[in-house]
Amino acid sequence: MQIGILGTGDVARAIGKGFVTLGHPVKLGSRDANNEKARAWAQEMGKPGSAGSFADAAAFGEVVVLATLGTASGEVLKAAGADNLRGKVLIDTTNPLGHEPGSPPKLAISGNDSGGEQVQRLLPGTHVVKAFNTVGNPLMFRPELPGGPPDMFICGNDEQAKQKVGSILKDFGWGVADIGDIQGSRYLEAMCMTWVLYGIKNGTWNHAFKLLKK
Repeated sequence: MQIGILGTGDVARAIGKGFVTLGHPVKLGSRDANNEKARAWAQEMGKPGSAGSFADAAAFGEVVVLATLGTASGEVLKAAGADNLRGKVLIDTTNPLGHEPGSPPKLAISGNDSGGEQVQRLLPGTHVVKAFNTVGNPLMFRPELPGGPPDMFICGNDEQAKQKVGSILKDFGWGVADIGDIQGSRYLEAMCMTWVLYGIKNGTWNHAFKLLKK
């Protein structure tokens, strides 16, 4: 399965490496097709790794991962091209965080909307699934935690798309907790803030959520 990843930051590279480890070819996309960080990552990954523009990565991927700043999603998806994403599964890993000096981050979108819903509205022909947004990048692939494996909470409008993402998550070492349609992004993005505030309070970032069931 070919994977396109929109972004070159820590999350993009960590998820990309996970897919490469599982044997999937991955193209990392950025604003500049010659982005040095993306090229260095591709060289490190070897033959399965490549780099290009946002549009290149979107066209390449059978499944595409949105892994840029949440507040930049609109600009990134415009550059990627709706036609390149039509009919595909898009995994939205982003959180629309706003930052002020001296203060913890806050959600820039909240209440009766969310970043995930905005992404779906921008791409009505794409199957958007929110996932990977409630944990830090070091734990995204095969997390080893006492009491694990942890659970990844997901949401999206298309059941088959969520099944595909659920299968990917299991390969990545996660349990899956589906909370419903894309409107659930309002709560998963707030859940990210719970993860962040716990980390700030306790000075640790090696934590993840697990849903206990009877």
